[in-house]
Amino acid sequence: MTAEIMNWTGHVLAGPRSGIAELVKRPEAKRTGIYVLLGEGSPTSPGGIKSYIGEGDDISRRLYEHTRSEDKEFWNRAILLTSKDTNLTKAHARYLEARLIALGHQAARSEIVNGTAPTPPALPESDVSDMEYFITQALIALPVLGINIFRAPATIPSPAENVNVSVKTAEFKLKLSNTGTMARAVEVDGEFTVRAGSPARGSWVGTANAAGYRPLREDLEREGAITIRDASAKDGAIFARDQVFASPSAAAAVILGRASNGRKEWIETTSQRTYGDWQERELVAPL
Repeated sequence: MTAEIMNWTGHVLAGPRSGIAELVKRPEAKRTGIYVLLGEGSPTSPGGIKSYIGEGDDISRRLYEHTRSEDKEFWNRAILLTSKDTNLTKAHARYLEARLIALGHQAARSEIVNGTAPTPPALPESDVSDMEYFITQALIALPVLGINIFRAPATIPSPAENVNVSVKTAEFKLKLSNTGTMARAVEVDGEFTVRAGSPARGSWVGTANAAGYRPLREDLEREGAITIRDASAKDGAIFARDQVFASPSAAAAVILGRASNGRKEWIETTSQRTYGDWQERELVAPL
């Protein structure tokens, strides 16, 4: 698949690992640019996705190396970002690589397996401006191909904002204890995000693994996404930032400290229906 934007010099090329032989034959793959490798992550990976971001003078050579590398066996899809006018230099590619790695860490939507987070190289001011524009356009094109690992966490649009009416937004709450303590989340265009300030149980109380949710909870604590205030309390922890989850059940398990069916635990604030009931009512039967 390819993606372009009118009047943008950039070009996006994406393909599966199984089609890598055809992918590297395309002229875009011979150019200087950036590539992203995507694959299925572990249960503790944000969004269940693992990613690697790299750059090269000839991306096809780098992709060939990664198909033979044992430490890169996870990937099943490659995305190439190049320039149609072939004006990207090695320094430009290194700048874009560093910025995309930083954006990926900020978005926290995938497990980025790059061993280092490089500092963007020094470029002339005009080149920095050009590269930042390149990134802005790439962040528009990539989601069209289903690549969301660089997107900022979803936010709840305020009534005063001029919001595209096609964006589907719903708010949910989850009760932690008899005291009425509530965690809150939002689903925007299908992405489920627990809001900063939401409480969570102070410690894990469920079974050791619980479908991988306990390691996910521990990772979020280590990263600082969840802060522990009282390990013995049902609401003894708090989310320090908005956190995207792969599913409502993953979010509920992390908050409650045990395996949980998020489709039943989360309640839509307007209709007071469970997430499952709300979702079923949102489905439109095909004509």
